[in-house]
Amino acid sequence: MPDQARPPKRTEKLQLMLDVEELKAIDDWRFENRLPSRAAAIRELIRRGLNTEEFEEPPSEVPSGEFRVVDD
Repeated sequence: MPDQARPPKRTEKLQLMLDVEELKAIDDWRFENRLPSRAAAIRELIRRGLNTEEFEEPPSEVPSGEFRVVDD
């Protein structure tokens, strides 16, 4: 593969803590959409979220631990 066709090298790590239910939701979505890995699924979900205008602004004064992947 020529150098110009390669995507940028990933050098940054992102640590994310999820509960079992949240992880299951991501894994289920991954398998339904036939993505090759959990990391690819999370990148695709982030890409889709960043490219949409459908959502309200996130709350600014809510503690980090209150943000969830799945609704209760």
